[in-house]
Amino acid sequence: MTNEQLPHGARRIAEQHPDVWRAYELLGKACAEAGPLDSQTLRLIKLAVAAAVGSEGAVHSHVRRALAEGVAPEALRQVALLLIATAGFPKAAATLSWIEDIVSGDRK
Repeated sequence: MTNEQLPHGARRIAEQHPDVWRAYELLGKACAEAGPLDSQTLRLIKLAVAAAVGSEGAVHSHVRRALAEGVAPEALRQVALLLIATAGFPKAAATLSWIEDIVSGDRK
């Protein structure tokens, strides 16, 4: 992902502090490569974590990336439904809404 494709806040950090941004990217890469999970499983887990902490921007980002990697929208929606029993119904409902923002094309 180029800096121009980043959300505004992340883009600002990447532009103003490129060494910090590179270190952040390398840490993410190292974490992703630390075990046997495939990229789609990693993306679904990252989506679940973003949803559990209530980060709309991160949910949008992980949904966009998941779709680009071929993850079916139904799988993304299932992640949101799994939140009901662990993080609560309101968080699951919000996450479904954020997923639909991207799946339906309402947000880019």
